[in-house]
Amino acid sequence: MVKLSFDKMGGLLPAVVQDYETREVLMLGFMNEQAWHLTLKTGRVTFFSRSRKELWIKGNTSGRHQIVKEIRIDCDDDAVLLLVEQVGGAACHTGHRSCFHKEVHNGSIRILDSPVFDPKEVYGK
Repeated sequence: MVKLSFDKMGGLLPAVVQDYETREVLMLGFMNEQAWHLTLKTGRVTFFSRSRKELWIKGNTSGRHQIVKEIRIDCDDDAVLLLVEQVGGAACHTGHRSCFHKEVHNGSIRILDSPVFDPKEVYGK
């Protein structure tokens, strides 16, 4: 059984999500122990939403699920790297493929790509 250290950040640990094939970093989320076990059990990435204080299965609202292909754990057992198949082409709630679609360039922010979907159509906001 894999035992992770959830005690360093108040019951949470960071989970970096990367595309399994391209290795592009898609997003960063947080997991509590329940989210970790659900991810292992279902093969679908599950986070703990810090703002809503509840479990959040990635893609349940948008249809853009993340299917776990491989999991790596850091040397301190307090962070995970999830290599996933990104269903639907986008991981970010803004419609972009990656949440890391902003680049700092000459002291300003440059958007690197266009959204894959319109978040207003998906989330109604």
